[in-house]
Amino acid sequence: MSLRKEEFGKLLIVIAAIVGLFIAFVSPLAYSIRQGLDLQGGTHVVLEAEDTEEAQVNDDAMQRVVRIMEKCVNELGLTEPIIQRQGARRIIVELPGIKDPDKAIQVIGKTAMLEFKDEAGTTVLTGTDLKDAKEQTDQSGQNLVSLEFSDEGGKKFADLTTKNVGRTIAILLDGEVLTAPNVKEPILGGKAVITGSRTLEEAHNLAILLRSGALPVKVNIIETRTVGPTLGQDSKDKSEFAFAVGIGAVLVFMLLFYRLSGFIADISLMAYVLMLLAALKFLDATLTLPGVAGIILSIGMAVDANVLIFEHFKEEYQTGKTLRAAMNSGFKRAFTTIFDSNITTIIASIVLFMFGTGSIRGFAITLGLGVVLSMITAISLTQFMLKLLIGANLFTNPFVYGASKAPVAEGGARRA
Repeated sequence: MSLRKEEFGKLLIVIAAIVGLFIAFVSPLAYSIRQGLDLQGGTHVVLEAEDTEEAQVNDDAMQRVVRIMEKCVNELGLTEPIIQRQGARRIIVELPGIKDPDKAIQVIGKTAMLEFKDEAGTTVLTGTDLKDAKEQTDQSGQNLVSLEFSDEGGKKFADLTTKNVGRTIAILLDGEVLTAPNVKEPILGGKAVITGSRTLEEAHNLAILLRSGALPVKVNIIETRTVGPTLGQDSKDKSEFAFAVGIGAVLVFMLLFYRLSGFIADISLMAYVLMLLAALKFLDATLTLPGVAGIILSIGMAVDANVLIFEHFKEEYQTGKTLRAAMNSGFKRAFTTIFDSNITTIIASIVLFMFGTGSIRGFAITLGLGVVLSMITAISLTQFMLKLLIGANLFTNPFVYGASKAPVAEGGARRA
């Protein structure tokens, strides 16, 4: 049988395009994805709650502290922060990308206790009377925080300003005076502003603290540790080595056991890795060590789909079918098994993402996304390239496709 140049040409173009794109973009994509604490370093903080006359530490108070800190840190836009309890009174906070311990303390060290006091030092309003807080810049370019009180808080603030016309009222955060404006007239709209922020970012952070609410108990920082670039680089090196070993082992395995079919599967695997990295970049995901583990695991599952297809292909060929017919049947028979097994993995990934925290969610994202893309590459791309390869008639010996010679059907002819 003669070589069909059209199919062979198409196959070469597809292979060249995938290999070229992989070489050109795999490293830039991998290094452009945001990284978590274990890969880029950051700050590790341990806090401990303390009993005071105003509030005692209990399980409910600690749960509220964790929720408030999660809300505060998440609004700051940090990537993959980890906030979790340790024992009855301690909380561990890990902030990726923040290498300055002082900045970490500014982020999480404040209790956000807002107070409005008259000249006599009497607290009239607190942060519990707030409805919202937003940073903004006025017409003169001054950075400030705009406050909006609740209905009850608005009444208290109106009463406070009415009784203190011509006097000063102090606005304090965690016992420190932020501003002490002079009241010129009653303020009845239920709104106020806090001035004194040097930058808009400072006003933004203050607004976040106020929106998050005051911590129910006093919290002290007992340990601050920086995860430096040495540990981060070490983690990166180990991750890259594990990734390279995993990919290399899979490529060699497929070539040894399935020969040309394995070569096509390896090309599809390169396309799969490229698509997965591009998807993570597009979703602005954060890559952590568990996330890298999810990628490596999903690579194994991608190859597993090809193994199922090729084994069914070998069985079909042994019945006397042609290479093309056997390959088509192999894909059809393997599809249901691949679909069912991958669906269960996707469900598990969804559960991990919904109920997990921090790096567990990163693992769930990479695993679930990887499984979806593996189905696309195994069922569509691999099948497309194998059809081109068989159709080109470059090789007709079943051995090079990973199969042995099939028995001839009765009558001396191979079944179509």
